Amino acid sequence: KLLKQIITVGAGKDAIIMDFFSGSASTADAVMQLNESDGGHRKYMMVQVEEKIDNEGYLNSKDKTIADIGIERIKRAAEKIKAETNEVHSDFGFRVFKVDESNMNDVYYAAGDYTQDMLSMMETNVKDGRTDLDLLFGCLLEWGLPLSLPYKSEQIDGCTVHTYNDGDLIACFDESIPDSVIREVAKRQPL
Repeated sequence: KLLKQIITVGAGKDAIIMDFFSGSASTADAVMQLNESDGGHRKYMMVQVEEKIDNEGYLNSKDKTIADIGIERIKRAAEKIKAETNEVHSDFGFRVFKVDESNMNDVYYAAGDYTQDMLSMMETNVKDGRTDLDLLFGCLLEWGLPLSLPYKSEQIDGCTVHTYNDGDLIACFDESIPDSVIREVAKRQPL
């Protein structure tokens, strides 16, 4: 109740609410409840250090983090609001991002620093273990695009194609992309 009161007094119905010490995501819960009760379109950003939990009682695992508790609370709070409301007006979707280093290997060297042995390292500058979504959201960050816009992926001729913001950006990170996929993407005329 206190968080809902603070948000109501301090922010409008279209505000972005940021909590740098998210913990169990009480603020996200309050924002979702407020949006559903007053028709607001507030967004929330929860920031939490991925600190391990010592007690095995939380989420039935000793390997969980405080951030995992927050994620679970957001899911459960959304389900509770949906169950208690006859006609749901809110979007309860959310995304989880983790801060990490760049997806790209450092391949910028002075001309005299290159050796023949380095050629195989330069076949790709993408770090091992990176997924399509890592690369997509890395691009969005580099280009200054909001991370909250609609996203979907689909298969086109065996390639995974990512569409962001209803076609403004279309990307495929597969290694071999056939002409048919390139033609299909071009036909959609992304920005």
